[in-house]
Amino acid sequence: MDDDRPAEIGVCGMRISDVLRQKGTAVATIAPTATVRELVTALREHNIGAAVVTTDGDAVVGIVSERDVVRKLDSDLAVDLLDARVDEIMTRDVLTCGPDDTVDSLAETMTERRIRHMPVLDHGRLAGIVSIGDVVKSHIRQLETDREQLESYISHG
Repeated sequence: MDDDRPAEIGVCGMRISDVLRQKGTAVATIAPTATVRELVTALREHNIGAAVVTTDGDAVVGIVSERDVVRKLDSDLAVDLLDARVDEIMTRDVLTCGPDDTVDSLAETMTERRIRHMPVLDHGRLAGIVSIGDVVKSHIRQLETDREQLESYISHG
């Protein structure tokens, strides 16, 4: 590459590990046997939209979100929903990503599948969680960096 050219522009090179480095790797988890009441309390306390459902051995067995709770309000569980178990309302087929996946590929998957939260697994272990908001923030950060690089390139010739 010629030294006078700007660095490559775009988020295509950003990895999920970059997002986790910025936001941290903390993940709110909940047991499948916990009640929806406990789930709602945890979501409110942590100001989050979803929790990863794990067993005692930290195996990911599901994910449960505010959306799952709301959808069950229009079901047979509605009357006793707060006392229902998390495993009665969770999404069992959890899509996950890895730290080496690109932000662009994750954004595409999340958009196509209408997923707002995706657990990150590293060698089978829960390593973090990425939300659609995290993806948008990383895109904005990269666009700002690209703009700064272009402005520098233009002003310095």
